[in-house]
Amino acid sequence: MDEESLILSCIEGDRKAQKTLFDSFSPKFFALCLRYMKSKDQAEDALQEGMVKIFTKLPEFKGDGSFEGWMRRIVVNTCLDQIRKNQKLRFDSPIDKEEYKLSKNAYILESLSAKELIEEIQKMPPGYRVVFNMFAIEGYSHQEIATKLGVKESTSKSQYLRARAYLKDRINKSDER
Repeated sequence: MDEESLILSCIEGDRKAQKTLFDSFSPKFFALCLRYMKSKDQAEDALQEGMVKIFTKLPEFKGDGSFEGWMRRIVVNTCLDQIRKNQKLRFDSPIDKEEYKLSKNAYILESLSAKELIEEIQKMPPGYRVVFNMFAIEGYSHQEIATKLGVKESTSKSQYLRARAYLKDRINKSDER
């Protein structure tokens, strides 16, 4: 079944088409949710809520751009909503106080497996985790992140630098073991 037919069938309430859509995208989106949320249970909740929103908003999809990208944005926004609802994001350090923590070696992620990286990202404080995911993984600009989170662009940059420094520190500590 092609994408357009699948979307139309889902809108019409075809359970088989809805299951196909869910089964096709839920593994990718679960991995995405794991990066944003602190635990597997929270990631599962965010995935479920995100998929419900996708099915609810399917009639709004106009075919401009990629369908997967459209769904991905909904899932990311759902994760951000969950984080805002469940936790207070901390954005409290100006960028100039963080730059010193980073060395010129940007290879800090090379020695980690994907699973280890996700585990380290999940351990980050919420503000670091959200900005790191949005900037480094999702490709949002700092300006877009600032707008979405209601903070200054410099705060987004600061949180990203702090997240990188945090990851580097955690990786260095694990290499010492």
